[in-house]
Amino acid sequence: MASKIEVDGLAGAGSAGVMTVVGEGGSTTTSLQQGLAKAWCRMDMTGTPSYHDSFNLGTITDNGTGDMTFAITNAFGGATFACTSGDGNDNVLDEGVTTTTARYVSRDNSGTKGDSNRASFVAHGDLA
Repeated sequence: MASKIEVDGLAGAGSAGVMTVVGEGGSTTTSLQQGLAKAWCRMDMTGTPSYHDSFNLGTITDNGTGDMTFAITNAFGGATFACTSGDGNDNVLDEGVTTTTARYVSRDNSGTKGDSNRASFVAHGDLA
């Protein structure tokens, strides 16, 4: 028999609202909030940069070929949040990172900047 739970929101019982999940083997716990992606996108850098889909990201500033900056809608608590990206090239995400922006630079193996129609970006960290 299938079970189904429908709720509008979840919060931990403690004052901070933190929720933990018991890990495999039952000996460790993980904070549910810490494991969630806080911002992500799939984008097209060619022509006028645009999102195919996104979460917690606003406008894209085109800084030139293969170089753009995302506006983060809900700020991170610090500029040390973790980012991953990919488009088949070498990518840099630590240039110009603040609590409300992330800069994405795409270079091929020779170091030449280039636009991609299938670039991705994901950020993890604590929101402010």
